[in-house]
Amino acid sequence: MTAPSPRRRILVVEDEPDVAGLIKHTLERTGDLDVEIAHTGEAALTKATERTPDVLILDLNLPGFDGLEVCRILRGRQGFSSLPIIMLTARAGEADRIRGLDMGADDYMTKPFSPRELAARVRAALRRRSDAARAGADVYRGRHLVADFEAVAVAVDDAPVRLTRREFELLRYLVQNRNRVVSRDRLLERVWGYQTSVETRSVDVHIGRLRGKLGAAASQIETVVGLGYRFIEVPETAAAG
Repeated sequence: MTAPSPRRRILVVEDEPDVAGLIKHTLERTGDLDVEIAHTGEAALTKATERTPDVLILDLNLPGFDGLEVCRILRGRQGFSSLPIIMLTARAGEADRIRGLDMGADDYMTKPFSPRELAARVRAALRRRSDAARAGADVYRGRHLVADFEAVAVAVDDAPVRLTRREFELLRYLVQNRNRVVSRDRLLERVWGYQTSVETRSVDVHIGRLRGKLGAAASQIETVVGLGYRFIEVPETAAAG
C-alpha cells in the first residue's frame, strides 16, 4: 500500500481575520494542505523560524514589521533562500510590485483577488519547489559563470552574485535549456509557474536585470529577435576572445 503524501504547510501572514479565514478555507478544502495564520510580522518570523513552511503568503500592510521587512529578514537567513514567497496586498502600483519582487518575492498579487487564482499560484510554487528538489545537485561551470543551483549560489569570475529568487529561477531554466531558444511565453509558464495575462515585457525586464548582474557572463544570454532568449554554452576551457 502506498503511503499518503505528506501534507504541505502554508503560512499566511494577514492581519485581517476575514481575509485570512477565506485563504485558509480555500487552500485546505482540497485536503492536502495545512494553513497556519500569523497576524503580525513578528509572529510570522517566529512561526517561520520554528517550522519552515512550504509556501509563505505575505500581506505587506502589517502591524509592526511590514511585509517587505519580513521578506528581507527571511531572505537574509540561512535556509530561507528557496522558500516560495507570494505577496498578497492592496498595494497595486508598479513601483510597489517592482520593490516587492526585488526584495525577493516569487510572486505578487493585488487585492481584491481571486481565491481560485491564489490557490493555483500556490500549487505552481509547490510544483516548482518539488521540481528543484528532484533535480538534485546541479552545477554549471563556464568560462566566467559558475552556478550551483542546489546551493543557490552564483559567481562570475569568482565573485559572488546576488540574485533575486525570480532571477535565479530564470537563469536556472535558461541554463537547463542551454543552446536552445526559449520563448517569452515559455519562460512565463515555467519560471512564473502559471498561465498568466502578465505582459511578456516582464520577462524582458528580468532578463535585463539578470544580464546587468552577470557582468562578463551577460553575453551568454542571447536575444533571438522575434523568438525569445537562448543561453549559449561557454566552456571553462574556451579561449578568451
